[in-house]
Amino acid sequence: MLTQRKTGQVTTIVRVGNARIGGAQPAVMAGPCAVESREQLLAAARLVKAGGAQMLRGGAFKPRTSPYAFQGLEEQGLQLLAEAREETGLAIVTEVMEAAAVPLVASYADMLQVGARNMQNFALLKTLGKAGKPVLLKRGLSATIEEWLYAAEYILEAGNNQVVLCERGIRTFETYTRNTLDLGAVAAVKGLSHLPVIVDPSHGTGRRELVHSMTLAALAAGADGALIEVHPCPEEALCDGPQSLPPMEYLELMDDVRFFGRLHKRGRRGLEKAV
Repeated sequence: MLTQRKTGQVTTIVRVGNARIGGAQPAVMAGPCAVESREQLLAAARLVKAGGAQMLRGGAFKPRTSPYAFQGLEEQGLQLLAEAREETGLAIVTEVMEAAAVPLVASYADMLQVGARNMQNFALLKTLGKAGKPVLLKRGLSATIEEWLYAAEYILEAGNNQVVLCERGIRTFETYTRNTLDLGAVAAVKGLSHLPVIVDPSHGTGRRELVHSMTLAALAAGADGALIEVHPCPEEALCDGPQSLPPMEYLELMDDVRFFGRLHKRGRRGLEKAV
């Protein structure tokens, strides 16, 4: 398999704009779940930049369980993301939901996200393999590690090795958290694959009070970074407010992420060479 880590092989470095994922320091993508307005997005982008994250996340197209929920601003949202990049210099990460939309989204975004519901949308994966842009591949709602890696294999086999895996929690019997964040899968995949792995503790728990501790736990488990939901005013968010960090909590988390990066610079590198 193209995703398989060979003996002595270090983690592949995926470059997204000026950001590096899989390198010596944890990479952080942060921002609102959805692009809601120009004012909201620019405020979030400035906050993300001030905290030290390297990439701005935000959904222009939003797959929602309910057809009545906010579905995103679509191309207008992409235009706002491009404006935020122009102002802050942050690379843009946003979701693409179907193969036909890849050219449009790729014309704006620096990294294309495959959401959990689309992990096995094979037509989309093949198209992304030919799109020439880095891909963030989220684990499916109930996907096994093997299924997740095979999904990545579709992208690599089509010619794109700039793939980052994202553990975002899986569906179990537990109802206290939105999903069950599988940190064991992070450690396992780091041994199985050379692709960098990040964690989404916002979707993984659905509770903002758990995001800080689970981010640091994920880094300790070997994750190469995190995808964090941040909103200037979470109580006014159109989606996922309860799991979005307000400004001060985000800044405090980033302080700890930087401290963690200094402490672990880079024990993981030596461990990877030994795998």
